[in-house]
Amino acid sequence: MTMTEAFIQLKAFARQDGAILALVWTASFIALMMSPETSWGNLLALASPFAVGWRLGRFRDDALDGVISFRRGLAYSWYTFFYASLLFAVVQYLYFRYIGQGAINTLFAEAAQQMRAVYQTQGFSDQQFAQATDIMTNLKPIQLAFLFLIQNLMFGSILSIPIAAIGMKRVRTAR
Repeated sequence: MTMTEAFIQLKAFARQDGAILALVWTASFIALMMSPETSWGNLLALASPFAVGWRLGRFRDDALDGVISFRRGLAYSWYTFFYASLLFAVVQYLYFRYIGQGAINTLFAEAAQQMRAVYQTQGFSDQQFAQATDIMTNLKPIQLAFLFLIQNLMFGSILSIPIAAIGMKRVRTAR
């Protein structure tokens, strides 16, 4: 297999697995929006690196005969998080635009009120705190989706390193 074919294969598997990860994130998002007091949404979100690691293992074992380098595992993980982030940003944009702009603003306001004391001990005035809260609650749907897209890409980039290191398998050489 040439390098071009290997790269095309890696991206094809990463697209499919990115769609799976986007579904996990969507389920997490729905759980968080519908019932923020439960921990189901957070648990699904925390399952993301395990889902990518599991799919990396399937890619390694099914497509690569059980052998994958750190570099290929890292590229696979990066692409998987990239595709998942793009799909999930579209889902979030559609949600914020057409279904529940008020729900996310309510969550932001509640979180801000809970963190108010912490920010005050850090030297934030009530005026600065109100201004920051106002900025967050007045973001447009596309801005919110982009904000979460960047966040998902950053976390995915960081998490890809240990996922690739754990999923790496080398060919055993005979001595």
